[in-house]
Parts: sequence; structure tokens; C-alpha cells
Amino acid sequence: SQHAVPYAELPLLDQWMLQRTAALIDSVSADFERFEFYRFFQALQNFCVVDLSNVYLDIAKDRLYVSGAQEFRRRSCQTVLALVVERLAGLIAPVLCHMAEDIWQNLPYPVAEESVFERGWPTAPAEWRQPQLEAPITQILELRALVNRQLESCRKDGGLGASLEAQVQLELAADGSTAPLREALAQLEASAHPRVDNLADWLLVSALRIGGAPPEDVLAEASQGGLTLRVARAAGEKCERCWHFESDIGQHLQHPTLCGRCVTVLEG
Repeated sequence: SQHAVPYAELPLLDQWMLQRTAALIDSVSADFERFEFYRFFQALQNFCVVDLSNVYLDIAKDRLYVSGAQEFRRRSCQTVLALVVERLAGLIAPVLCHMAEDIWQNLPYPVAEESVFERGWPTAPAEWRQPQLEAPITQILELRALVNRQLESCRKDGGLGASLEAQVQLELAADGSTAPLREALAQLEASAHPRVDNLADWLLVSALRIGGAPPEDVLAEASQGGLTLRVARAAGEKCERCWHFESDIGQHLQHPTLCGRCVTVLEG
């Protein structure tokens, strides 16, 4: 009621999450209407495991844990999580009634209804439905999967530990083979919220560069559909608060083990 971010001001990633939530509501509603309860379970599980956990929450951890309490990038994420959890509770209520009610009774903010069963069947506002977001985000998620495979190979070889130890360089062929990815990256770059819709953060690496000279000491390289990516160790040192590798560690007298971003949060 005090800190929610209006939909029109949400970053691209948050709007995509609500588009996926709207699609889930449509799917589950149709499954119940047809009495195909196994499909309801499959749709819900896929949403929770893939869209919510593997993608959104994986990227959102930095926003929630590292940002200042009042920062926009944290408030916008909290807004989406509140909108999603209320609807998830409603969707599971006919089958997992006790779990749904437990969720409702433990929401960390007040709601008008005393019980999830007083809310009614979940709905999604029309503005959430933006199917045009699916194609560009899918392109970026496919890139993310390719990067993750290379990071995993580096971990197996002992070259890297956590993904934030890495920097990534991308080269896109000049022909039309990379046009969909180029369009997706351009849409991401045009976002009004670069501190959220940031490709390095979406890939969970400390640094990312498109084009230019290859990094030194490349640990892994892969090519696919006109795209070449290279993985190397990130420059700088690890910030002990956010775990990003930054070049300004040691330059802040009061917090010599932290990066500038974390110092700003602590002193803000």
C-alpha cells in the first residue's frame, strides 16, 4: 500500500514475469474448467521451477539482498513477488487448500480478505498481458543457457567457481543469423531501468562486453547460430558483500573489502 511500484514503471524483467503469471492463470483456469487436474499441476510446477525459480528469482537475488531497502530495483521486485504469491495461493487453493491458507495467513503485509477463500479466483489485469515480450526474452534466456553451459564446463575444469567470478564477451555475426538476438539486446539496452534490465546481471556474471577484442586468458569459447561467446576470469577482486568482482575494492577507506555500490548502500 505504501511502496508498490505502478505497472507502467516496472522494468522489462518484471513485466515479463507478470506476463508469464497471466499466462499461467489462463492455463490453470482452462484446466480446471475441463477437469484436467493433472495439467493444472504440470503448468504450476513448470511455472514455479522454470519461470519463477530458475529465471526470475535467480536474477532477483541481487536486487533483494544487495540493494538498499528503499531502492527502486528492490521495491519493484517486491511488488512483483507480492502480486505473484497472492495469485499462486489462489490457484492452488482448490487442491492444496491448507497450504494456500497458510500462505495467506503469513503474507508479510495486510490484505483486505481474512482468508484466501474470500479473495475469489485469481485474475490478471489486461496490462499484464504483453505476449510481445515473449520472443525477445526467450532469445536472451537461450543466450543465458548457452553461457551457463560454458560456465559449468569452466567449473568442472577448475577454472571458475561461482558464476560471478566470470566475465563474458559476445560477438554477433554481421549477417542476419543473429537478427532476433540483436533485436532482443537492443530492447534490453533501451530499457528505462538499466540497473535492472542489465544483461550482465541477467547472466549472473560480473562483467559483459559485446564486440571488441577477446579477453585475455579465455577459459571457454562456444559458437552457435552466428554468436560466439568467450568466458574469462573477471578483473578485480571479490566484494565480500555482493560477491561481484570489481576493480575498486580497497579504495574505500571505511569499507576496504567492499565495492562502491555496496559502500553507497551502507552509507546511504
